[in-house]
Amino acid sequence: MRLLPRDTSFFDHFEEQGKKTVDGCRAFLALIEDPANAVLHAKKVKAFEEECDAITHRVVESLHKTFITPIDRNDIYRLMTKLDDIMDFVEAAAERISLYDIRVMTKEAGDLARVLVSSAERVLEALCGLRNLKNPQLMLEKCVEINRLENEADALLRGTLAKLFREEKDAITIIKWKEIYELLETATDRCEDVANIIEGVVLEHS
Repeated sequence: MRLLPRDTSFFDHFEEQGKKTVDGCRAFLALIEDPANAVLHAKKVKAFEEECDAITHRVVESLHKTFITPIDRNDIYRLMTKLDDIMDFVEAAAERISLYDIRVMTKEAGDLARVLVSSAERVLEALCGLRNLKNPQLMLEKCVEINRLENEADALLRGTLAKLFREEKDAITIIKWKEIYELLETATDRCEDVANIIEGVVLEHS
């Protein structure tokens, strides 16, 4: 018999954050695919980023009030901060597009955004498995897939930057797109960071 109950609401927060992150990444992809309504899509990205911030703050606050956590306290903190980072970088990329008044999108931005959406979707699937850890092998497979997608994004970025420097003659345009591409790839890096934390939790409890 436990004298102090374990707070399982953390799993609700993980899953809610994962869903908001997927929605935010999809909103960014919509911005790339529908530049005529870029302002509307950018507002949606910003709204999802703010919702993710709020969830993160609630989790950190709960950590200070909870005696017994369902998984390691430090893992919860690291998981939420890395999750929060994903939308921070996505929102930063959307903000740059608005700030720089970019109206014509590139194929490469769409390619990176689609890899990011896939990564966020796999992150959500892995997060949903944390609640009961009934299928650790499936969760580990999701983590491997996230790692593969990060490698894909990294390769995409290298090829994209090479093409940008080779074909674009305007230095200002190069600076703008280089920053946006790198923000998107960094968001995918954070998905991999989340996967690494999940993998550690799975291996510790399996």
